[in-house]
Amino acid sequence: MTEKQLAVHCRHIGKTYHAGGQKIVALNDINLEIALGELMMLVGPSGCGKTTLISVIAGILDQDEGSCELFGEDLQQMRSKDKLNFRAQNIGFVFQAYNLLPSLTAAENVSVPLIINGMKRAVAERKASGILESVGLGTRTKSLPAQLSGGQQQRVAIARALVHSPRLIVCDEPTSALDHETGQTVMGLLKDVALHADRALVIVTHDARIFNFADRIAKMDDGHIISVGATVAGA
Repeated sequence: MTEKQLAVHCRHIGKTYHAGGQKIVALNDINLEIALGELMMLVGPSGCGKTTLISVIAGILDQDEGSCELFGEDLQQMRSKDKLNFRAQNIGFVFQAYNLLPSLTAAENVSVPLIINGMKRAVAERKASGILESVGLGTRTKSLPAQLSGGQQQRVAIARALVHSPRLIVCDEPTSALDHETGQTVMGLLKDVALHADRALVIVTHDARIFNFADRIAKMDDGHIISVGATVAGA
């Protein structure tokens, strides 16, 4: 695997938190490569560092040690404005807590990344309505988040992550609030839309029902990556 083929290249990543006078090592000498066109899953027990790692990869957190390149760019070396612009254009996020704006409709929430990138509001909302249709919410485009179930809110969050065709999709437990059938449908959509030769997808999950969608699975424990393969070692 050469660097030209990589979406993500993490080298010797370390991240430490300090809380209540204690030192908590969240990531310890992490090395990880995610290829263009690949769906990588990060699995492991709660608190093992999965969410911290995807936050570093996406430029939400700065690591304390090592380097992480995204499409050949080191976000930690960028100025804050340049980093924000790079993330807005290249990264789609699906957060575990959804992070929908309560005063906006589903279509308005999904259109936010397009508007940030300069698209006119009316055009953005039309495109948002189209992708909501693809996740089974075509009749709920004008609904507020409070009028939607947890699973429906999750699908709105996924639509928002996909709407601007980012090169990297980062998902934290994207199927956690979904029943089996809807989860399989959403994963199929994620894989179809996100995985092209110039894109990649990284998913943090505890949901063994979706492991079969992964190209490779990285198993984490205690801040380390302990195995990377087509299946979860020891599962």
